[in-house]
Amino acid sequence: MSATAKLQVTILGSGTSQGVPMIGCTCPVCRSSDPRDKRTRSSIFLRTPEANLLVDTTPELRVQALREALDRVDAVLFTHAHADHIMGFDDLRRFCDLRGGALPIYGSPETLQGLERIFGYAFNPRKTVPGYVHVTAHPVVGPFELGGLTITPMTVPHGAVQTTGFLFAQHGRRLLAYLSDCQTLPAEAAELMRGVEVLIIDGLRDLPHPTHLNVQGAIEAARLIEAKQTYLTHQTHDKKHADRERDLPPGVGVVYDGMQLEFELK
Repeated sequence: MSATAKLQVTILGSGTSQGVPMIGCTCPVCRSSDPRDKRTRSSIFLRTPEANLLVDTTPELRVQALREALDRVDAVLFTHAHADHIMGFDDLRRFCDLRGGALPIYGSPETLQGLERIFGYAFNPRKTVPGYVHVTAHPVVGPFELGGLTITPMTVPHGAVQTTGFLFAQHGRRLLAYLSDCQTLPAEAAELMRGVEVLIIDGLRDLPHPTHLNVQGAIEAARLIEAKQTYLTHQTHDKKHADRERDLPPGVGVVYDGMQLEFELK
């Protein structure tokens, strides 16, 4: 891989399960004209010289893909099977057409079982008709390689379910950790991410929540991990982007839809 090779990360969505603006809401955030306050459901897209990786298929996947001109997906990673992270699954059909075959998907055994229960037609090896989504499932329980990256899954609690966070590394260098939905940070996961260059973590709102980290909890998790730079995601409509960023400590920011991050690869 050349010295100028890069990992490019695009924030496809940065919002909570209902999105922002919320239906029927006239609060200042939902009426904001700042494009950073338009928050589709949380997802990211990673591009390396070797592969394009999508994390989760939100209900707005088609809109997100058109907005960011995505024309190729080589694999999809799933954090968990909640509706706000999977209900754009059928829009993978176009990426199957573009690649001319089945699309590999990765997730915990429980997440893949949930996907197959809901989208069973996509897991049928006999149905490979053009125009339909077709996937091959790859359960992950430990580190695996994709796109020139080592990807380590991390199990974290999210209410009654366990979700999967992902650590993306190259040659032992911890580039990016993504934890979209977590209630607390287990010590094992914190150690895996120790010193990560960029942490994107669930920071739902200021008030405590029973299944998500609030902003203060996310900041404390970032300090424990010793992340060099942290960004909050999965934001509600409680606060405008500009106001939230103004109130955060140094080294902590907020992602927004369409935001891009870049890492040089070796």
